[in-house]
Amino acid sequence: MQFRRIENLPPYVFATVNELKLQARRAGEDIIDLGFGNPDIPTRPEVVEKLVEAARNPRNHRYSASRGIPNLRKAVADRYQRRFGVDLDPNTEVITTIGAKEGLSHLMWALVQPGDVALVPEPSYPIHIYAPVLAGAEVNRVPLSLDDDFFERLQTSFQETWPRPRVILTSFPHNPTTACVDLSFFQRLVDFAREHEIMLIHDFAYADLGFDGYKPPSLLEVPGAKEVGVELYTLTKGHSMAGWRVGFVVGNREMVAALAKLKSYLDYGTFQPIQIASIIALNEGDAYVGEVNAIYRRRRDTLVDGLARAGWKFEKPRGTMFAWAPIPAAYAEMGSLDFTIMLLKEAKVAVSPGMGFGPHGEGFVRFALVENEHRIGQAVRGIRTALEKL
Repeated sequence: MQFRRIENLPPYVFATVNELKLQARRAGEDIIDLGFGNPDIPTRPEVVEKLVEAARNPRNHRYSASRGIPNLRKAVADRYQRRFGVDLDPNTEVITTIGAKEGLSHLMWALVQPGDVALVPEPSYPIHIYAPVLAGAEVNRVPLSLDDDFFERLQTSFQETWPRPRVILTSFPHNPTTACVDLSFFQRLVDFAREHEIMLIHDFAYADLGFDGYKPPSLLEVPGAKEVGVELYTLTKGHSMAGWRVGFVVGNREMVAALAKLKSYLDYGTFQPIQIASIIALNEGDAYVGEVNAIYRRRRDTLVDGLARAGWKFEKPRGTMFAWAPIPAAYAEMGSLDFTIMLLKEAKVAVSPGMGFGPHGEGFVRFALVENEHRIGQAVRGIRTALEKL
């Protein structure tokens, strides 16, 4: 039996690690899971209480609207004004999505088709590569690292590609590399897109997670950005609402309208009580976002400082909920998958192998800061013991 589209998807690289992790846990071993970036910080209690209240109202059990209810779209527009000084029309420049992955995937359906090309950074969060692939487009992967001028690589890739790319997808702070940019990068990107009539998509999943004085900028802060681009914003990370599946596409009104038209055939939106509770998160949750940010910063320090004392030194990330670590030189020949398996078996710590994020991720592993400081400290001790043993 043959299937369409999914035959273009490669084997799941993380499956080996996940299976070994499950086997170890079945055997009673205490595995500290820093692999899957699944936020563990609870959602703000007031938001949960609002969900319960709204869920008890039978009127909210009916179909909602695929665009999102008006007050929720207004709430995200207000959040953008407070945080970034960006004006958004909630009626034409904001649409609610069932998480950022759904929004990105369906947006790609509206923007590209077979014969089109998208430029995407690599290493890459997998959906950034496969959303355009599932829409039928070709993907040119542009190498990204913490010490390269990504914009110059992007320009070169554009010039060397025919037909010319139709879409450029970026995401900063970046998963998995934790690379960060300043507003001048987005200015150059917007100018380039306007000159060459390219559409921009910026996945801003880690908008609310910046450390040491760094505040991640929005693409839409650049004058003229809404002429060529949209941004994906989500409540998953900063508001710690991962399972709630609430995201937004904001910016260019033609792109928002195209997604709205497509989604009107596909869904009736997120369960309405979730949307109502999300209004509380957006309107009243700025202080909680700061608390969540501080928790991730402390966890980052516990991990990176602890590994440095163990002899494994790398730069502290300025954003995201991850750490992207080059494999120590003494173990580099193992490759990221074997090194990851070694950490699982010897240190009882699960991480993500860099190769799972594309060929340019080889030589690295990704830590997700999804355990408390005590558990992360325990992970560091296990890793130190494993490295000394080998």
